[in-house]
Amino acid sequence: MPEGGKAWEQRAKVVARYVISLGFILAGLAHFFKPAMYARAVPPQFGHPLVLVEISGVCEIVGAIGILMPVLRRPAAFGLLVLLVAVYPANIYMAMRPELFADLASPAALILRLPLQFVFMGAVWWSCLR
Repeated sequence: MPEGGKAWEQRAKVVARYVISLGFILAGLAHFFKPAMYARAVPPQFGHPLVLVEISGVCEIVGAIGILMPVLRRPAAFGLLVLLVAVYPANIYMAMRPELFADLASPAALILRLPLQFVFMGAVWWSCLR
């Protein structure tokens, strides 16, 4: 890649990390301000929805801060990828039971959220691990 392209890519990765970090921080904080909303998305088979919401909220915030710190970037990014995989069953549950979440999103939006999770994963991988 030409030098100019590499510099552009590095700047784009920095911007992406800040955008990703902000998104995860806001989502993580929302877990504590609206825990009941997130707890509804936890599939019933999992049990302890509020505990899982709190754990995932902390992980989102810690991971978001970590990807901004060069020494922690890689482990934090891997942690966020694991988190995105771990919460995927909640997205599936919401898409399969849209009537339970009609106040939050349309059925189409709940289905669209499924592939969007892979976009988030790709963004974390590209900006932090590639």
